[in-house]
Amino acid sequence: MQNLLKQNGGLLALIVLFVFASLRYTGFLSEYNIESFLRYNAMFGLIALGMFFVIITGGIDLSVGSMAAFASVIAALMSPYGLLPAVLVPVLLCAVLGFLNGLVITRFKVMPFVVTLGMFLIARGLALIASGQQTVLLSSESGVGNLGQGDFLGFPIPAWMLFVAFALGTVFLIKAPYGRFALTIGGNEEAARLMGIPVEKVKLLVYSLSSALAGLAGVILATQFSAGQPNEGMGWELTAIAAVVVGGTLLTGGRGSVINTLVGVVLLGMIFTVLNFENGLGHININSYWQTVIRGLFLLVVVLLQSSGTRIKLNLNWKSA
Repeated sequence: MQNLLKQNGGLLALIVLFVFASLRYTGFLSEYNIESFLRYNAMFGLIALGMFFVIITGGIDLSVGSMAAFASVIAALMSPYGLLPAVLVPVLLCAVLGFLNGLVITRFKVMPFVVTLGMFLIARGLALIASGQQTVLLSSESGVGNLGQGDFLGFPIPAWMLFVAFALGTVFLIKAPYGRFALTIGGNEEAARLMGIPVEKVKLLVYSLSSALAGLAGVILATQFSAGQPNEGMGWELTAIAAVVVGGTLLTGGRGSVINTLVGVVLLGMIFTVLNFENGLGHININSYWQTVIRGLFLLVVVLLQSSGTRIKLNLNWKSA
């Protein structure tokens, strides 16, 4: 029972919250609310997916929020040239920056926290330089905005992109050698080296992937709000980390689930949707700043629970030995 709760605690919390919200708020299950929820949270889901692959190797990526802002500006600048350049150029540029993250981490043996914090500042600066420190409007003639605002088969396009990304991520983790290698590296990097696993190549891949997915989230941001926004993305890395950890992935690496990461994304999104509904009822008044505080406290509590569970397990193993 304890293992079941530990592995599926996020899903159980999501079910309880969903039932509560469905019964309490009349407009919670409306088509508009569901579509808005999926369309907006697709950005965080893509970033969380990239963060997941970084974390299972034992790393961290603090640059993803700035990457998304940078990509949104580049997407807006490329929008007059059509959909393909507006998507590919920012995603590829972010992938290159992510590759640089991985290169510095693997070649110079610098801690991921320090490297990605530096890239956080670099990407933010590039976004401000490229935009001239102002919002860049999306071209209205090219139809690029349909990517973020349009539907396909009655479903928001960003949501389709999210589900396809998570389906591919699941296949990659389970079936692809590099996916399994990432878990092994997070479990014990030295043992992975002795097994002949290409540790450096795997890390280069996951950091490039994380930045590329952040870039895709930035494209959705630009197309959804019809503008590239260099000051957006603040705190998105914390939201992504929280979603991954809530999904049961260890911050130390070596264990995690793509599907549970999606559960974490939906759970966090639903928590803030519920808070917004409560604001609308007038019972509470929690602005965006307090929501940031709640997000931070939520992450801290989950990490503490993880740490306590790991400590108890280690103590039990030591006593049994």
